[in-house]
Amino acid sequence: MREDTEKYLEKAAVLVEALPYIQKFNRSIIVVKYGGSAMVDEKLKKSVISDVTLLKLVGFKPIIVHGGGKEISKWVGKVGMEPRFVNGLRVTDEETMEIAEMVLGRVNKSLVTMVEELGVKAVGISGKDGGLLHVKKKYSGGEDIGFVGEIDRVDPKILYDLLEKDFLPIICPVGLDDQFNTYNINADDAACAVARAVSANKLAFLTDIEGVYRDYEDKESLISEIKVSEAKELIAGGTIGGGMLPKLSNCIDAIEAGVSRVHIIDGRIPHSILMEVFSNRGVGTAILGDEEEKFYHE
Repeated sequence: MREDTEKYLEKAAVLVEALPYIQKFNRSIIVVKYGGSAMVDEKLKKSVISDVTLLKLVGFKPIIVHGGGKEISKWVGKVGMEPRFVNGLRVTDEETMEIAEMVLGRVNKSLVTMVEELGVKAVGISGKDGGLLHVKKKYSGGEDIGFVGEIDRVDPKILYDLLEKDFLPIICPVGLDDQFNTYNINADDAACAVARAVSANKLAFLTDIEGVYRDYEDKESLISEIKVSEAKELIAGGTIGGGMLPKLSNCIDAIEAGVSRVHIIDGRIPHSILMEVFSNRGVGTAILGDEEEKFYHE
């Protein structure tokens, strides 16, 4: 058999493997939280955006929620200010909030441009638009950290309107409080809140970690799929720590609020989101409700 024929047969096999997943999730909403190294590395950025655009073209209804922390820190430094964090949360005074909103808006429109270049219509919005994300002031261990918001209400109407008109919404995590003050929002929290509000079938976190391990020191213990009850047992057992703990807690909250599956995916691997969504060989961890059927067969 000619070498080029074998190559095309391999591609065909990949498409055949993806077919049941495409059928199962056709017209389903998937919320993608986009952050980490995949936002900084230009090659990875193009890969992620092309992957999400492909999800749209094969029948998903994707919504992107993006961060921008590294870019914000860079610009805060450029104006001679020192980024300050308390318990992992950025202390955001009025001037920092102004910079953060400017930077997030710039990131937002650059992502819109990349999607449009691939032939898909996208609309960039913030949580301010259409009253999408309503917040209250967030405190860290009782300490005032400025204009950092905790989402207490989501109005998804603008998202449904955009999806109905076949647009791909791209959201930057900024919201308003009762007095219409602007607040910065943790992008993980924003993605979870949006996924809950639209009853997304899938929520995918693109991160700088491989996934959830039963034992972080043992790289062979990566979990491909885990049910909510098992995830709670892991947390209770004290084996989950660091930045994974709030992320896994967010995943559990999302599942219990009606999201079918949550994926924690290593965004540093090109096309990782496609491998996790469309194959039996996921590259991260899928968290699912106790009643959901498992897809991966080890």
